[in-house]
Amino acid sequence: MTTSAALAAALAGFALGLSLIVAIGAQNAFVLRQGIRREHVLAIVAICALSDIVLMVLSIAGTGIVLDALPWLMTVVRIVGAVFLAAYAVLAGLRALRPKGEVLSADASPDAGSRRRALAAAVLTCLAVTWLNPHVYLDMAIVGTLANGHGDARWLFGAGMATASVLWFTTLGFGARMLAPLFARPLAWRILDGAIAVVMLTLAVLVALPLLLPAPR
Repeated sequence: MTTSAALAAALAGFALGLSLIVAIGAQNAFVLRQGIRREHVLAIVAICALSDIVLMVLSIAGTGIVLDALPWLMTVVRIVGAVFLAAYAVLAGLRALRPKGEVLSADASPDAGSRRRALAAAVLTCLAVTWLNPHVYLDMAIVGTLANGHGDARWLFGAGMATASVLWFTTLGFGARMLAPLFARPLAWRILDGAIAVVMLTLAVLVALPLLLPAPR
């Protein structure tokens, strides 16, 4: 394998990684909100990036074959994912309608128990928006096919995707704090939560739609 072929594979993986990740979705919306609030950003960024790397490895290793062999598994994922997204949309909508006020400063000092509970809730939500997204598993088939098309350079392709994921989530999570002055106003939080509710509900409908439409003959 030549150096140019290896570089081409890595750059192709980087480009594909960004094209799949940089989109308004449940995961990015959650990371953005945590970044603006400056709450558990490192943990959230690490979970998102590591999850993408695990999914990338599984894709290249051939998990897409398993999904093709077990079509009912995708149906289960779609149902659970749609329910979760709809529930998250309702919660975001309630926050938009009845805001309780957001604290962006470090003046408040919650006790250790409260911090642990908040961290646990953030981690579980992050895992849910990442692993209960059916589109992730659909993307796995694409990633696996394109990566294996590079032959011996397929893992360099994967490394390019992993680099894109780490770069994007780090930028989104830690860069969001620059928006903090804007979100010092309650109205900004209401608009953000309203937008998140619309995105989540739209995704829930799109995820469930294939289950509601008649199968093609």
